[in-house]
Amino acid sequence: MHRVSSRWVVLVVALVSACLVGWAPASRHVRAAEFLQRLAQKDSPPSAQLQTEDVTIAGRNGPIRARLYFRAGAPRAPGIVVAHGVHYRGIEEGRLVPFARALAESGLTVLTPELRDIADYRITASGVDVIQDSVRYLASRYDRVVGDKVSLLGFSFAGGLSLVAAQDARTARLLKSVTSVGGHYDLRRVLRFLVHDEIETPRGVVHQKAHDYGLVVLVYGNLEQFVPAVDMAVMREGFKQWLHEDLKAARAAAQGRTTAEADHLWQLLEKQRLQELAPELDRLLDNQRAELSRLSARGHLGSLSVPVYLLHGSHDSVIPASETDAANLELAGADHQALISPLLEHVEVSKTAGLGDKLALLSFMAKLL
Repeated sequence: MHRVSSRWVVLVVALVSACLVGWAPASRHVRAAEFLQRLAQKDSPPSAQLQTEDVTIAGRNGPIRARLYFRAGAPRAPGIVVAHGVHYRGIEEGRLVPFARALAESGLTVLTPELRDIADYRITASGVDVIQDSVRYLASRYDRVVGDKVSLLGFSFAGGLSLVAAQDARTARLLKSVTSVGGHYDLRRVLRFLVHDEIETPRGVVHQKAHDYGLVVLVYGNLEQFVPAVDMAVMREGFKQWLHEDLKAARAAAQGRTTAEADHLWQLLEKQRLQELAPELDRLLDNQRAELSRLSARGHLGSLSVPVYLLHGSHDSVIPASETDAANLELAGADHQALISPLLEHVEVSKTAGLGDKLALLSFMAKLL
């Protein structure tokens, strides 16, 4: 029996979906289908036409390492800044690189800036600055970008920071749209979820197990609250290697701890009992309320002057999908689209679902491409 190529199956689905939804031309659905197909082929080598350029952006807080992806010999293309999520490999992260390649092979000029604080598992205002500086830089690359505006897309906590970055009028003037994939809307609420396994929603509190990774990140970002200065260096390295999933190196680093406080914290980490720190973490989040508010889009989305796209995995255990639900409510009446899909987990396509869910994701991506 003749086997039909999966590529042709995807393209047929794209054409059918183009007939079902009238708000995007068929060509964009075909391009979106080809993009999703490239993402599905994770181990395939990049196209011979794809080129990269490592660049240094003159940021307001110092130089920013970044990478451009584009098709060789192609004319100038629409530009998009893609901000990576919380991962120590930054712009080298194993999911970001194929995503950026697939976007470039789909006909975009892609810039991936390094967010150093986020790569060090810290969500700070520096990330907002880097995103804004990167938008300004890419919009000025007239040799690679067509027009005077670019798009912005952020993953995970960088998705939430991208929504914050777009609130700046100078940045908004350079944007065609802003997209948050698995991002936060209210940072304090998300951090409380990581501590308590509880999601605060308009319909009440929902219990859901948070990913253990998120709580480790939260404690790592506040180590000075739990560890005396004499043990800060060894504990910081131990937690960092734990987050890198190198447990042997983590334990070796933490062996240098000398205080009872550091030993207690390490034992909680080893036994996955960091939730016992909930009272201390709650006090920290209360003390940081103003700062966490500045790093959140809550209460400010209605004033955004650019189209907003929100994409979230329905079973996200790091940043719950209720964050997109809440953002969607605030954006009512504004130019936006929100999709919560079972095809996604946190920031990657990893599940199968029905045809309707696949068409919804395809239509969403067609808006971006």
